[in-house]
Amino acid sequence: MMKKAFLFPGQGSQFVGMGKDHYDQNSTFASYCDKANEILGIDLTSIMFNGPDEKLKQTEFTQPAIFLHSVALLAILHDKPDMVAGHSLGEFSALVACDAVSFEDALKIVRKRGQLMQEAGTSNPGTMAAVIGMTDDDVESTCKEAADKTGKVVIPANYNCPGQLVISGDEEAIDEAIALLKEKGCRVAKKLPVSGAFHSSLMQPAYDGLKQSLEELEVNEPSCPIYQNYTGKPTIDKDEIRSNLLNQLLHPVKWTQTLLKMHEDGAEQFMEVGPGKVLRGLVKRTLKEVETEGYQ
Repeated sequence: MMKKAFLFPGQGSQFVGMGKDHYDQNSTFASYCDKANEILGIDLTSIMFNGPDEKLKQTEFTQPAIFLHSVALLAILHDKPDMVAGHSLGEFSALVACDAVSFEDALKIVRKRGQLMQEAGTSNPGTMAAVIGMTDDDVESTCKEAADKTGKVVIPANYNCPGQLVISGDEEAIDEAIALLKEKGCRVAKKLPVSGAFHSSLMQPAYDGLKQSLEELEVNEPSCPIYQNYTGKPTIDKDEIRSNLLNQLLHPVKWTQTLLKMHEDGAEQFMEVGPGKVLRGLVKRTLKEVETEGYQ
C-alpha cells in the first residue's frame, strides 16, 4: 500500500502575510491563531500578517510563527499521515501531527526554544553557511580540517539533500571552511543571514535551558512513527522522542537520511504542511518517482 508522509518546515520558510488568507477564510484556522496569541501573551499573528520582516526574522518569533501556521493548517486538512517528520523546528509540528504532544504544550516549548536559541546566538556568537556541489564526506572532512586549523567549532549542521549541506560554527572556522571548500572546487559556499550557529555545540546554553522543559513535556504514544532529525530513523518511543528533541539542538539535522529512510519504509507521497515549499524541493532532489504536494 502506498504510504503518505507529512513533512513540516523549519526556520527560513516564514514570510510576512503568512496565514492571513486562511485566517480570514477559515474559522478553525483563526481559532488556533487566536488561541496562540492568548497562550503566549503576545500578538504573534500581527507579526505574521503585518511584519515588519525584521521582527518576523527574529528567531524568538520565527519559530512559533512557523509552528502555528503548520499546525493550524493541519487542523483544517482532512487527512492522516502514515509517518511524519519535521525539519529542525518542524519536528515539533510533526509531534502534534502524530498526536504525541498537545498544541498548547508544543507552542510554549517552541517559543522558549526560539528565545533560548536567539540568546545562545548572542552569548556564543557563530554563523552558518550553505555548501552546494560537494559530497557529504568532502564537507565533513573539510569541516574537520578547518576546525583543527583554527581550534574552533565547525560541523555539518543540515544534510538537506545530496550535494546541499549547511555548515555551522564559530565565524573564524566557518571562514576557513569556506576558503578550503572553494579551493576544492565547491560550486557555492556562502554565509547565511542567521542569528547563531544552530545545530552545533555553540547552542549548549539553549540545550541547558530547554532540558528541564523537555524532561517535563508530556509525550503520548504517537499515532504513527516520527522520523527524527537526530537519528534520521523512526520511533514511537516516548523517552527516545524527548532525548532526540534535546540532542537535535547540538547535532546535525539528518534530512537526507530521513527522506531516504521514509521512502525505504514505503512512503510514496510526501505532503509539506506549512509555509513555503523548501521541503518539497528537497524531496525532489533526494528521491525519484515519488509524489510531492504542499498545503500552505
